[in-house]
Amino acid sequence: MLSQTRQPGHPIHPLFTDRWSPRAYSGEAISTPELLTVLEAARWAPSAYNAQPWRFIYAQRDTAAWQPIFDALVEFNQGWAQRAAALVVVVSAKDATFPGQTEAAPNPWHAFDAGAAWASLAFQATLSGWSAHGMAGFDADALRAAVNLPQSYAIQTVVAIGRRADKGVLPEALQAREVPNDRRPLAQSAAEGHFSFGS
Repeated sequence: MLSQTRQPGHPIHPLFTDRWSPRAYSGEAISTPELLTVLEAARWAPSAYNAQPWRFIYAQRDTAAWQPIFDALVEFNQGWAQRAAALVVVVSAKDATFPGQTEAAPNPWHAFDAGAAWASLAFQATLSGWSAHGMAGFDADALRAAVNLPQSYAIQTVVAIGRRADKGVLPEALQAREVPNDRRPLAQSAAEGHFSFGS
């Protein structure tokens, strides 16, 4: 664990500042039980009406499942994610059968709830000594085909999970970015009573 350089403006558990999204991974393998522990934490995320719209499609490096998912990443992400231990595609069901109903209807909260599951995944990875980095850089059509995803599901992200390594494993251009980033002050994100953040 690196030294604590992020300073919260209010007292919070160190987990929230210890978690960040590195790209420098060691190439160490993750065991199936360790990976399933990370996904188990995500399973317990909150969701509207307990609809649990999230689904996780995972692949450990050096398995048959890895390459199709890896190939759908953009070249930039392939450059560093090749040393990850696992890739996890986070998707969410766009429809749900709500309490008291017998037929599925659009679930306006599916992406929000999948985000809660991703956060739980990322925090459990940190607690377990791994790191998780969510990516938006992928070919959605290629990824959908690679994992045989029905159109009734939306792709939210691909997460690389790995053991953190020295930034020297990265291309020089990326090494300067291999530090935890900060957050804007809470006053620029939270307001009492009404929206007052400018345009």
